[in-house]
Amino acid sequence: MLTQAPKGTQDMLPKDAHRWQTIEGNMRGICALAGYREIRTPIFEHTELFQRGVGDTTDVVQKEMYTFNDKGNRSITLKPEGTAGAVRALIESHMYADALPVKLYYASCPCFRYEKPQSGRLRQFHQNGVEVFGAKDASVDAEIIQLAMQLLEANGIGDLKLNINSIGCPECRKAYHEKLRAYLEPKLSTLCKTCQERFERNPLRILDCKEDADKLTDAPAMLDNLCPDCAAHFGKLKQYLTAMGLDYAVDPRIVRGLDYYTKTVFEIITETPGGNLTVCGGGRYDGLVEELGGPATPGIGFGMGIERMIMVQDLRGIAPEAPALYDAFVVTMGDEARMEGVRLVSELRAAGLKADLDHAARSMKAQFKYANKVGASKVIVIAGDELEKGVVKIRDMSNSSEAEVARSEAVQTILQMK
Repeated sequence: MLTQAPKGTQDMLPKDAHRWQTIEGNMRGICALAGYREIRTPIFEHTELFQRGVGDTTDVVQKEMYTFNDKGNRSITLKPEGTAGAVRALIESHMYADALPVKLYYASCPCFRYEKPQSGRLRQFHQNGVEVFGAKDASVDAEIIQLAMQLLEANGIGDLKLNINSIGCPECRKAYHEKLRAYLEPKLSTLCKTCQERFERNPLRILDCKEDADKLTDAPAMLDNLCPDCAAHFGKLKQYLTAMGLDYAVDPRIVRGLDYYTKTVFEIITETPGGNLTVCGGGRYDGLVEELGGPATPGIGFGMGIERMIMVQDLRGIAPEAPALYDAFVVTMGDEARMEGVRLVSELRAAGLKADLDHAARSMKAQFKYANKVGASKVIVIAGDELEKGVVKIRDMSNSSEAEVARSEAVQTILQMK
């Protein structure tokens, strides 16, 4: 056990670091173009934040949270998702008093859920996501959907299908819940225990049940019971998506798994050799800021798991190639040459080149072997003869050609060969 990672967790090894960095870099670059700024919140929060924000009827709160009492006997929870922490930060720092909308993103946000580890699901995972506060028009709904599509495509994940729905607001959901309860009541004894518990408190969540969804295909749809404001909002969303050139399908069965959602909800699905996978989900949460003690402030966001994105890249055979570890590797022989090699490596790095030299007291032959193994495209040789003549030898490892240049011109030569 000492040398095994806990169940449901994974190491990010150096061989995969470039993949994470590429995904994170795309997140930062694409979000910056649309005026989003980065936020980082603690990996743990007071448990009540998630009970009130995520919803105490959800599977996340009831079954999946990592909750413990700290040494001050305060109930603390490792965050299971990114939105509640962002809302708490918005309220605590009074960002809602800034120029609105406040547009935020997070990259590689660590999240924790205690669930059965399986393909694409981990107990510790990392999310990229965005949150927008203070924008009520459906144009921002369309904007974040477009951002999500761009981010997935930038990471080589294509064959995307966008599904959208509206689950209304608290006002129109009251009447809908009564219709839904009337439909569900005769079937209640055939539903799972969790659905029976949700019947009074949140019947809409029953439609999201993995176990019972197939029994409820003829349930009344929220889309048919929207109030005029919610219906108009959904209509505008569809118009904006069309204006952006985004294809979509309306799926009245999308509910999403967290209680804070209102109006727009969406999922993005990709095709893989193993079947369809959801790679992004999100929606509106117009009442969440107020529910958590802030002023009435509309909000919307999405999250996408990095581990799942990497899994999809693997399934589609599109893993990006790792960059070269070094632009140049310095091979030396003798103490005096080694001292000069240390100086040269410092100069190369100062010029923005990735460079190193042997730190294991290897022979010259072993140094060349090591340089080849780590993929150094250029090797700079310094030995006794080179020191006397004030030169270095530069070998191109791709074709074994070699050239002698003045020591003073070594850095500039490597820059030109890059």
